[in-house]
Amino acid sequence: MTKLSSPLFTRVSTRYHARATENHAWERMVALRMSKMDACPALVLNADFQPLSYLPLSLWSWQEAVKAVFMDRVNVVSEYDFIIRSPTLEMRLPSVISLKEYVPTAPRAAFTRFNVFLRDGFTCQYCGTRLPAHDLTFDHVVPRSKGGRTTWDNVVAACGPCNMRKANRTPREASMPLRKPAIEPTAHWLRNVGRSFPPGYLHESWRDFLYWDVELET
Repeated sequence: MTKLSSPLFTRVSTRYHARATENHAWERMVALRMSKMDACPALVLNADFQPLSYLPLSLWSWQEAVKAVFMDRVNVVSEYDFIIRSPTLEMRLPSVISLKEYVPTAPRAAFTRFNVFLRDGFTCQYCGTRLPAHDLTFDHVVPRSKGGRTTWDNVVAACGPCNMRKANRTPREASMPLRKPAIEPTAHWLRNVGRSFPPGYLHESWRDFLYWDVELET
């Protein structure tokens, strides 16, 4: 009977731990490579070479972009230096792609919480404080308890303190006038407003296709 302290057991144990270490190193390398690839989204342009949207910026993951390339739905306009390989092909990840078929812009803007904040410039419509979207609230100008509806012309962005102060009252009752009337924006107008809020990161290959209304950092 072989004892656990025998040379045979020691060699087997050593090989097992060495293989486990190699596997762990390989898994870490694969995870690192995948994280780098995930940091390579593609800017998506319409067939007229205009971004599908500015805010949020029209970006596809590298997986979506590569799939669209192979389905012949897009043209590759620019590429990253990052290369992916398979047994049968090698290609650079697309950094900018354009649709082969033009997608018309919807005439009406989608009525969403984010688009309300965008329409209002991410600014409280009572005190004028600009805040990130997660710090804004969705306020009914005429409270629903008083017959107010959830529509473009009755909903505005508000900071938490103003929303609580206004409570279940109209702006007149609370002596809190709106900074501007709440209106329904067109999709085109909302798209242009989005150009005032460039994202924190812009890949250099995107800049030739994006036109912002603020000065960009170089």
